[in-house]
Amino acid sequence: MTSFKMRPSHALLLLLSCAVALADDSPYDFGGHTKFRLVGQSFPDDSLFRDVIGSDAIDVEGDLRLNLSTSRGRWSFNSDYQLFALHGDSVQLARELGALSSLSADRFPDDQRRLFDLTHIIDDSSQSVSAHRLDRLWVGYTSEKAVVRFGRQALSWGNGLFYSPMDLVNPFDPAAIDTEFKTGDDMLYLQYLRDSGDDVQGAAVFRRDPLSGDVESDQATVALKYHGFLGESEYDVLVAESYGDTVLGVGGVRSIGGAVVRGDVVVTDTSSDTYVQAVANVSYSWTWGGRNISGAVEYYFNGFGQQGERYDPLSLASNPDLLVRLARSELFTLGRNYLAGSLMIEMSPLWTLTPTLLANLNDPSALLQFVTQHSLSDNMTFLGSLNIPLGSNGTEFGGIDSGIPDRYLSSSAGVFAQFAWYF
Repeated sequence: MTSFKMRPSHALLLLLSCAVALADDSPYDFGGHTKFRLVGQSFPDDSLFRDVIGSDAIDVEGDLRLNLSTSRGRWSFNSDYQLFALHGDSVQLARELGALSSLSADRFPDDQRRLFDLTHIIDDSSQSVSAHRLDRLWVGYTSEKAVVRFGRQALSWGNGLFYSPMDLVNPFDPAAIDTEFKTGDDMLYLQYLRDSGDDVQGAAVFRRDPLSGDVESDQATVALKYHGFLGESEYDVLVAESYGDTVLGVGGVRSIGGAVVRGDVVVTDTSSDTYVQAVANVSYSWTWGGRNISGAVEYYFNGFGQQGERYDPLSLASNPDLLVRLARSELFTLGRNYLAGSLMIEMSPLWTLTPTLLANLNDPSALLQFVTQHSLSDNMTFLGSLNIPLGSNGTEFGGIDSGIPDRYLSSSAGVFAQFAWYF
């Protein structure tokens, strides 16, 4: 089966025509945002990244997003168009080191695995990359008890706050700063609401083999999740097949003494072994010194992770089940035991400060983040972060062994600053 390709600019015109035809006299919503980002990253003396681009990296990014939705009777339509550009040192780093530059974050999604190819690279030269794409493109039907949607859309499952083993489709990186929009994927989504309030959700995510370009069943994710209520508690049961692996999961949520306790256990059976992932967290909100504060602590066990805290290339090569999930952005950790915590402090009604710690308990090493968000006006916000890796050479956050003597894939302090304007 050949790939369906359409330039996003042409697709956008088609979508607008379809939306107008569907909407007629029906209501529609149109909005979006523009975002301007400045990302800076420094590197220690023994970093392999420093050998390629020097002591620091500076990136400038721009992002335009146009959101259009409309409905007519039980039918609905949604499309989101993106235009983004990046200029900076991380582009050169990706060209020089390829997969080894993953710590610098590949911030541009592509459609190599997706059913529809709706991403087009406008320019890719020197230290600049620009592209446009459709991140949402779906049509849906809603009845009194059922929802059906087909097309590019987002799906989020699970009870993890930082780590989400039950979230099988495009989970967020725990270290991500801007999590406003989750990257969409091409799928059929179904939901049925029972009289009891329980609901059943199903999803079939269609993907292509990145080598052949053909749609293959062993690249797909087909999942069914039951969400129910048991007294004052909620629970989830997941049955899925993802990339040819059988996945079973259970999870739950319960309020205890004003705190909310959540957790998931996910078992994945691959062709080589059976792996367990587990996450448990507790969150609580209170007032201190006249300020509203929300805190959360989470433990995560990653059965796919390395035993013995060895992250050199030779050791990682012996764990292909981990590497393939890192490459597919399903996992973002190398180790097995993690503790995460954060406090969201409301400094004022328009300003929040959120210190966050992501810690590998076995290294030990950690990433410390100070995230601040400020509403500058009714339609403008500032989002910023200071990111500080903690740990010695050879640890996950301190910098893993590159395979080159005395050189590590390590970073020092970094900053993220973003201005967003909404319309």
